[in-house]
Amino acid sequence: MNLLVLLSSGGSYASVRPEAEIFIGLANAGYNVTILTDINGQYVPRFIDQGIQVIDSSWKRKLSLNSIKLIRRTIIENKIEIVFASNSRNIPSAAFASINTKVKLVVYRGTTGGLYRRDPSTYLTVLHPRVDGVICVSHAVEKYVRKRSWKRVIDNVQTIYKGHDLDWYTLPETELTQFDTSKENFNVACVANARSHKGLIYFIRAAKELADLTDLHILLVGKNITKEPYVSEIEKSGMKDRIHVTGYRNDAPEIIAACDVLVLPSIREGLPRVILESLAYKTPVITSANAGSMEIIDDDLNGYIVPIRDASAIAQKIRYLHDHPAVLTRLSENCQTKLKNELSSKLTVKNYANYFQTMLSK
Repeated sequence: MNLLVLLSSGGSYASVRPEAEIFIGLANAGYNVTILTDINGQYVPRFIDQGIQVIDSSWKRKLSLNSIKLIRRTIIENKIEIVFASNSRNIPSAAFASINTKVKLVVYRGTTGGLYRRDPSTYLTVLHPRVDGVICVSHAVEKYVRKRSWKRVIDNVQTIYKGHDLDWYTLPETELTQFDTSKENFNVACVANARSHKGLIYFIRAAKELADLTDLHILLVGKNITKEPYVSEIEKSGMKDRIHVTGYRNDAPEIIAACDVLVLPSIREGLPRVILESLAYKTPVITSANAGSMEIIDDDLNGYIVPIRDASAIAQKIRYLHDHPAVLTRLSENCQTKLKNELSSKLTVKNYANYFQTMLSK
């Protein structure tokens, strides 16, 4: 099978890896894989080392005549059978490039929300009439997309988890002393860029109810957390000196590994990578009851699920784990089971291969 993959190159090596390894796995399984991506991307050397053809292309605009021409030329020259477009920046160009060709165009959807039939921009992405199928990162996303897809596409909307491999998570824990805390304290991490749907404000408000725990330290990892309303909430939390804002970090998984608990208070999620990274490092998770997180966290097995937008519920679970180290240990021991059984990278590669073969048979 000749497969053309359109990939963005942004993010750290670790953040790109779960997606990139899918196509390395397919190449190793005998697929002829061609990748269009920024030639300076961090993962490009590994693609080339695995014998994958990489063609330089950046996705700065959602619709680009040059990109359309490049994709179409690659389809013809490489006798491409399936085009896989990985995000909203490259789907439009892929869709127009595929018109009047026999290729199957499969697109990726990684989030709920933002897909409205009254919004003209959606007709350039998932709802483009040239799209043949949609791979969704979770059942929550699949349910969302199915409700909005065209009838001819709906049977080709399918969930395939973006799996991980425990062998990816062998780097040592980050030294916490650089953040003015240590392993002797009870450290709770939250990794999220400051966007409203990430619910970060509810976690910071939870800190106010935990100020009496003098060994509790909170690490906020991500962009734009030094802005309002977060700064004011930190100021009045009673924990200002024990809430450490790190900014964006390439070593976020290793920071999580050094902490006792990860909190993800998001209002909505597709399939949060940060939770998978946390489980890989055996750090239990307290997450809000968004649909994506609930597909990974089993309550009282590898973490806890709390109501969305409920700061007090977050605080109660943190306090409980702080006060019950044996429970924390039990949760930690169960963390990797989900990755081994349901969310492995090898299973993802197998499921992608089966999906593409099915698409070609239609």
